[in-house]
Amino acid sequence: MVNDNSKRIYQFLLVAGIVIVAFNLRPAITSVGPLIGIIRDDLGLSNWSAGILTSLPLIAFALMSPVAPKLGNRYSNERTLLIGLVLLFIGISVRSISVFILLFIGTLFVGLGIAICNVLLPSVIKEKFPQKVGLMTSVYSTSMGIFAASASGFSIPFAQGLNMGWQLALLVWATPAVLGIIIWSYLSRKEALPDEEEMRYVKLGDNRMWKSPLAWQVACFMGLQSFLFYVTISWLPEILHSNGLSMATSGWMLSFAQFVGLPASFIVPVAAGRLKSQRSIVLVMALLAFGGYGGLLLGDSYTVMVISTVLIGLTLSGTFALALAFLGMRARNPQHAAILSGMAQALGYTLAAAGPMFIGYLYDVTHEWTIPLMTLIGVAFIVMIFGMGAGRDRYVLS
Repeated sequence: MVNDNSKRIYQFLLVAGIVIVAFNLRPAITSVGPLIGIIRDDLGLSNWSAGILTSLPLIAFALMSPVAPKLGNRYSNERTLLIGLVLLFIGISVRSISVFILLFIGTLFVGLGIAICNVLLPSVIKEKFPQKVGLMTSVYSTSMGIFAASASGFSIPFAQGLNMGWQLALLVWATPAVLGIIIWSYLSRKEALPDEEEMRYVKLGDNRMWKSPLAWQVACFMGLQSFLFYVTISWLPEILHSNGLSMATSGWMLSFAQFVGLPASFIVPVAAGRLKSQRSIVLVMALLAFGGYGGLLLGDSYTVMVISTVLIGLTLSGTFALALAFLGMRARNPQHAAILSGMAQALGYTLAAAGPMFIGYLYDVTHEWTIPLMTLIGVAFIVMIFGMGAGRDRYVLS
């Protein structure tokens, strides 16, 4: 009975820990988008350098992602996740100090911490819930979406409505990191359950993953959908503001885009888990993307902006959740899932890191959003191409 109670407590805290980590994977980034104009004006930044605030974490993702599986293999996923949460907390705290260099140093630490958690969560789910990869991916991608959307929506009210300034408005999102540190401090001290296969200190293998065409397709799908996500997080409020909405309303529209995408975050991985091929899902997501970004390009009425925002929200949440599902579904075991996750996020976020800066640069050059939006439509088409390859019913190292 004691053992059964211990097992139930462990499982409860494990699920809670996964959800809390998911809470931490986006707010430190999505809270910046609505505030980026305020930060830019306060510190005298150009648009492209302001875009670095969103791109820098992605560069950190790219650098840390290949390292995270090795750390997890050596120290255990639980301890390494704890390290990631501590780095995230430090980064959010340092970034909130109104000093130019500390803003960027803190942002780098934020990226390193999130990268560790990003890479290892699919491996944890594959290890702890091997028969429920789709369902658990739905749970944590939806949890991630809830807090990502909340961070976007509350940034302006915190900064201006409550007179907290952008510094404290960003610091608020250290709270989920503290909760995660508490839970994973406990989990990192617990031994694996008796009926769990020991996964530690297993040789991670060679560079075969980098030679797998399917792994490259998964990586490019993840990278280019992340390109769309982080560009949207950074610049959608500015695009909507240029079409006549207030900054506060634009921030809430970004939040609305993420909230409206929550059903897709939950449904897409579950549906993907029940299908042998996910190509039909990829095609639907592509059509939504064309409609969303095309709508912003063709019309600036309030109705068109709302419809476009809904379509974009469904696209971003659906493709991201599908990318996460691919990391577990295209791998035969937790080790392969961790390596694929590291590779996909290293390559993927290298592509994504260029997004906010590149789109900001296009706007600086053209002084309008037409060319940037046409670029996003083109990227959405390429996402579809790689998604059709990644959606095949195959394993990366079969």
